[in-house]
Order: sequence, then structure tokens, then C-alpha cells
Amino acid sequence: MYLEEFRTLLTRHARPDWTTAIDGVLISKVDRPDPPAPSMSGTVLAVIAQGAKRLALGERVYEYGAGQYLVASVDLPVTGQFVQADPGVPALGVGLVLEPSAVAELLLQAGPGDIPHTGASAPSGIAVSDAPAELLDAVVRLLRLLDEPRDRAVLAPLIKREILWRVITGEQGATVRQLGLADSGLSHVSRAVRWIREHYAEAFRVEDVARLSGMSVSAFYRNFQAVTAMSPIQFQKQIRLQEARLLLATHPSDVTGVGQRVGYDNPSQFSREYRRQFGAPPSRDAARLRDTVRSPAGALP
Repeated sequence: MYLEEFRTLLTRHARPDWTTAIDGVLISKVDRPDPPAPSMSGTVLAVIAQGAKRLALGERVYEYGAGQYLVASVDLPVTGQFVQADPGVPALGVGLVLEPSAVAELLLQAGPGDIPHTGASAPSGIAVSDAPAELLDAVVRLLRLLDEPRDRAVLAPLIKREILWRVITGEQGATVRQLGLADSGLSHVSRAVRWIREHYAEAFRVEDVARLSGMSVSAFYRNFQAVTAMSPIQFQKQIRLQEARLLLATHPSDVTGVGQRVGYDNPSQFSREYRRQFGAPPSRDAARLRDTVRSPAGALP
């Protein structure tokens, strides 16, 4: 019922840079399957209207298609690709950036018993579900506002809150609710994720990051693995290699220097791990990157 209008609206308003006139709302339109590409997920709700996308987080693989949604409650290193897309039937989707403050505000305003109980352990940082009719209806009404500039400033924030409420109280609500809880397991892991991303080139002791996150070492390992599908050291390696690939796109002839900048003292180890991650050694991948048009930063996860 909603998908036909959903597709029409996305097709009409898709832009090359993925942005829209509504703050925090992104539109994807992809007309061919793309090779797996590493990126950061962001904290986002993504709903697919047509086609399908596959996302890998560590050892976990998520695939979601028309009428389904994905939520990412932590900014994680992922590898994604559209797997159902062609010029006649492009993949179409919309993304809504999730703000912790907006989640927290809704949780504070909810009445007793309105919010399902959230367990003590942290859920996965990424989850996929079928989109209920109420959620699709709200998403379509938000997109209609792209054709109604007079109403947009007043109504868009209200509908965005409705969408967030539908997700918070829905099947994957636990993943999103913890984004707004200051003392949740996910918030503690997010603190560690931010620290590792900001200091990815530095060696660290897991015990020190656990202490910084406000958790015991055992709880930290358990929650970090649950949220990210990786150990802290594996997570650091993912960040290092993604940063190296970005640097090589602009410094293709300085493989050794790039490896050192992201924290590798051993050039052979850097080349070996880079090849394992991206399917080609750094020098060859750098040449390939020069001939590849990068996807816009606003691409859906």
C-alpha cells in the first residue's frame, strides 16, 4: 500500500549528493549493483523501498530489502553493497540520522509501561526488521513534505519524532533506546568506540579502555563484542585499514608512509592485512581507487 508512493517520492527527490531539504534525511538511488565498499555506518535508520542492500559487520552479515529497515545505533566500520539494482529498477532507500538527544527526550516523555524493558546487556549495534505499516506511513508522510515547503519547517520535526517513536517501541527498539540512555551498556561501548577511533594509530591496553568506558574488563569484552561483532583489537584494525585506504586515494605512491601514519611499524604486516581486507595489496588498490568514483558521504549504510 505504502511502497508504491514511497518509491515515487524517492525517485522524484533523489539527488546526486543524497541530501534533501529536510535536515537529517538522506535519499539513496543506485542503478547498478556495486562492489563491497568499506565505510562507517553512522547512527541511522535506513528504510528500503526498492532493491536490496547487504552489510557486513565483523562476522555478521545483514541483508535488507523493500519494506524492511535497518537501525545502526553506533558508528561502526562496515562493508556494504547494493545487491539488487539496475537502471530500469534502481535501489531506493531513505535514511534518517538518529540523534541520542532526541531518543533521550522521547524516553523521558514516555509514560509508565509505554517502553518495553531493556535488558542489562548491550544489544547488537546494528539490527534489521520488517517495517510495520505505521512506520512506513510516517516515512511516506515525511517525504511528502519535500513537495510542501510551506509546511515543512513545522511538520517535519513532528513526523521525525513519530518515526523515532515507532522505532523505539518496535521490534528493534532495544538497539535504539540504549542510544539515549546515559548509563546503558551501548553508551559505555560507544565511549570506547569513540576513543579507539580518535586514537586508532596508538597501541592500547584493553584494560585501560575498559576503565575509561566505566566497565570491568569482562563486561567490556562481552558488551563490546555484542555491539560491534569484533574484539577491541579487531575493531582498531578495521579503523586503521579504512583510514589507510582513504589516505592512499590521495597519496598512492607512499604506501610505507601511509602504513606508519595509521599505526603499522611493519610494512609487510600492513600489506598483508590490507590485502586480506580489500582483496589487493595497497599499491594496486591505490591505482584502482584513482579510477573509481567514490560514493557520496551520505550513502545509506
